Amino acid sequence: MAEGTNLFVLERYNSIAEHIKNKGRATVEELAAILYVSPATIRRDLATMQKLGMIKRTHGGAIHIENGEEVSIFVRMDMDGQEKESAARVALSHPVEFGSVFIDNSSTCFALAERMDLSYKTVVTNGLQLASVLANRKNVNLFLLGGNLRYNGGATNGGLALSMLSTFRFDAMFCGAASVLPDGSYERSLETMELKRMAMQRSDKKILVVGGSKFHTKALYRVAPLEDFDMICTDSQDSVVEEMKKNHNNIFNS
Repeated sequence: MAEGTNLFVLERYNSIAEHIKNKGRATVEELAAILYVSPATIRRDLATMQKLGMIKRTHGGAIHIENGEEVSIFVRMDMDGQEKESAARVALSHPVEFGSVFIDNSSTCFALAERMDLSYKTVVTNGLQLASVLANRKNVNLFLLGGNLRYNGGATNGGLALSMLSTFRFDAMFCGAASVLPDGSYERSLETMELKRMAMQRSDKKILVVGGSKFHTKALYRVAPLEDFDMICTDSQDSVVEEMKKNHNNIFNS
């Protein structure tokens, strides 16, 4: 297998973080063998991941740190940018009417929200970057959920965010996912999973917007089965979602 085949940089970071979390620690040689990349690539990855607060470097490898599972939204926004743009365009081509909406902090939904006309809409989000952008738009009734702000996460989570979220009722919600498998959408953080489940319970229409790479990765916490979403919008190729489409008529990739 060629170096990096089927693994975007972000996916490799997440695979490394998940492996280290499960084992507690890992060596450079161990990670290189698992991911079919060179030790030099792993060393560069670990150096970057330490700066992002995902792991802690050690001599010859790395160890797990608490709350280091998720990559900063600023990094996610820069990676696979074309994929996110394409997935957002698919969602825009299947418009949903709403007066109130929850939009999560996923970078794909950030790309979508940037292109939506949200004038005279009520928007609730847990994403700091999205809230910052929408705060500069006129006539948007904006709410930012309170809660715990994790290092480098760019989003609020936890009990306070859930409590505030439970006071709303939305016409629609748009959310991303860390992973999409035939049995559902998944997240890497328990808190993120809980928040998205709450948002789904409080929303009449539920739209999942994900790039094609999410169908090639795995995460630990299942948010919901695919049939619970009214629409799943992705830029993924037909060959990837063909089998899922046989069981679900809510998947749109064009």
